[in-house]
Amino acid sequence: MKITSINNKIIKDTAKLHQKKYRDISNQFLVEGYHLFEEASKVGNIITIFTTDEAIKGDKVIYVSDQVLEKLAQTKTPQPVLAVCTKIANEELSDKILILEQIQDPGNLGTLMRSALAFGFKTIVLDNTVDIYNDKVLRSTQGAIFKLNIIHENTLEFIKRNKDYKFYGTKLYGQPISNINKEGKIAIILGNEGSGVSEMVLSHTTANFTIEMAETESLNVGVAGSIIMHYITN
Repeated sequence: MKITSINNKIIKDTAKLHQKKYRDISNQFLVEGYHLFEEASKVGNIITIFTTDEAIKGDKVIYVSDQVLEKLAQTKTPQPVLAVCTKIANEELSDKILILEQIQDPGNLGTLMRSALAFGFKTIVLDNTVDIYNDKVLRSTQGAIFKLNIIHENTLEFIKRNKDYKFYGTKLYGQPISNINKEGKIAIILGNEGSGVSEMVLSHTTANFTIEMAETESLNVGVAGSIIMHYITN
């Protein structure tokens, strides 16, 4: 099967996945490029593959023209493969958790997800963040999204439900991270790029920490979170 018209119903319906509301309704999302396609293939959550590459074969493959591929893609010069995937189901909580409250920059979210995977924080709780299935976030994760347990929940509700964890908040004038007790189950909480972790959440944590620095008061949340996760792991 080959689709050459951008007005084809399958193509028009698939293009709706560029919008969050349709991703939420369908419980599906789009990935672009060979790397994300390969990572999705390993997980097995691909529904349909759209490609101009005839070397890609299978019963889920729909061949398309260059014009149709450009209609579905969100990059200026797309690689010749896209896939529709089902959203990732939740699994059991890991012993180390990263909680993100109101992170709005796709690049920051993607960076934190890659770092979380690298440092063993296999569960990520998202509270009112930028959509994790946003195209920019997906590309920034470099495939880490397919290897993480993603939960969408209010931070305070999550804290109340999981009393066996130590919840460590981050703030400008907290305790030095060298005071962190690394033993047992740990959850690190990072907040919005401008306002940080909310005061309400900080009042319900086990303790709140800051990264000691010499020449600057603050770091980008992606950098700060990566430093803290690395410190806890090592």
